[in-house]
Amino acid sequence: MTALLIDAYVDWECPACGKTDRTRPIPPNSSRMHDCPKLHGLTAPMQLAGTDCQITAIERGDYLHGEEQRTGDDSKPYMALNVEHADGHNDVFMYAAVAVCRFG
Repeated sequence: MTALLIDAYVDWECPACGKTDRTRPIPPNSSRMHDCPKLHGLTAPMQLAGTDCQITAIERGDYLHGEEQRTGDDSKPYMALNVEHADGHNDVFMYAAVAVCRFG
């Protein structure tokens, strides 16, 4: 009896920097992430290879007033990444503000 073994994989790419990766299939509704040099070193979601989209970093628009927030390599605070797909829908990857607890 002959058995055929199928080796499944998923190809990923970043539309901003062009980085590619190949992984085993991941659970539904999860993403492959990487630190993107074109998006100020922020952790960005990779897209399935061949996906027509554009990723944009969104600066935080209000005053920080001592809050800690994720900053890019340009020292500006970023609150989100917007992934705009060619069919018109958007995905947003948010960077929440950091909670700090001080004792003393």
